Amino acid sequence: MLGVGEETPSRFDLLSMVKKHSNLLGKTVVEEEDASDVEMDGQFWHDVFDLYFVRGKESKRRQDDDLLFFVRKWREHGFNDKNGVAPYFVRRWALELDKLVGESFSEVDWRRSFYLNMIAHISYSVTVAICSQQVLRNRQVGQDTPLSSIYKIVKTVYASPSRVNFHLDSKKEVETTPAYPDICFAIDDFDPTFDAVVLTDTDLCYCVLLNALDGAGFPSETDKNDSCSSNKLPLGVDTNSTRTKNCKLTLFSGFVSYQMVRDAYDDGHSRFGSFLSVGHSSGKTDRLYMKGPGGRGEVEVAVSGVAAKHAYAAAAATSTSDEEMIPLKCCLMSITLPWEHIAHDLLFKRSPPVNL
Repeated sequence: MLGVGEETPSRFDLLSMVKKHSNLLGKTVVEEEDASDVEMDGQFWHDVFDLYFVRGKESKRRQDDDLLFFVRKWREHGFNDKNGVAPYFVRRWALELDKLVGESFSEVDWRRSFYLNMIAHISYSVTVAICSQQVLRNRQVGQDTPLSSIYKIVKTVYASPSRVNFHLDSKKEVETTPAYPDICFAIDDFDPTFDAVVLTDTDLCYCVLLNALDGAGFPSETDKNDSCSSNKLPLGVDTNSTRTKNCKLTLFSGFVSYQMVRDAYDDGHSRFGSFLSVGHSSGKTDRLYMKGPGGRGEVEVAVSGVAAKHAYAAAAATSTSDEEMIPLKCCLMSITLPWEHIAHDLLFKRSPPVNL
């Protein structure tokens, strides 16, 4: 890809090339006749990976995390998971890519490895908010209407190809298992972080947003380490669009009403189409799963009834339903999305972020 004496291309130029050869995103099975295409050329993706994450100017400045992820090749029946081998392995950044990978070189799927590292080396934030149903209805009528919340909290999260399984009774992680091809955004301290996120009225909704903010997927046209501006945008964004002053990109947005949370909390076996399900643990807290719009992605929430007198008093003062009002504390544990959905949005999504 790079001739002798040629200047190393910038990440902006490299990602422009990647965008042109990302038509297969979302296709699990590729027809044999497509194998000659650049998109299926392992050497092309190896070189792009090398220039983007190892030898490039941005990599040498070490703006990214020093961990690099390598996805193992896809086999006929999935990833090569014999003897419990994970679908990926991790190495610390070094000057020479081939020496870094070593004997595992032949196992690497360079295309998937590039996308995984692009995702992993981005900054993310999750916003959890309580909004009224009327506010959400207004948003659906006018998509550009900013959302006003009764309460919200913003938390930095990290993309990982592994997931942490928690014991709800102890609030401690018990094991880490591979999540790939899904990407998991976990909140290890979910209980204290979201302790004040309580639904106290039947008109309220629980809202979750995941935003990509900065990093490897937002290359600059210049070598300046400036803040987000018109010259630092995801490749899929028109510089004349409404996002020229903000590089925030919404990857997940979903909400669920109090009544749906309450119904799922009361009956662990209830399912609401593809939207909600809940699994009971041995303790008093239930694990609720919320699907995103169109079944895209999954949000894991720890839900518990709040016994505090002030919470019940607040609920009694605002509730108009004949049914007993139970304040419900909702602690976001994780958001999970398929890697291809994230990669596609980073490259091609043009819609403005959800403002909350």
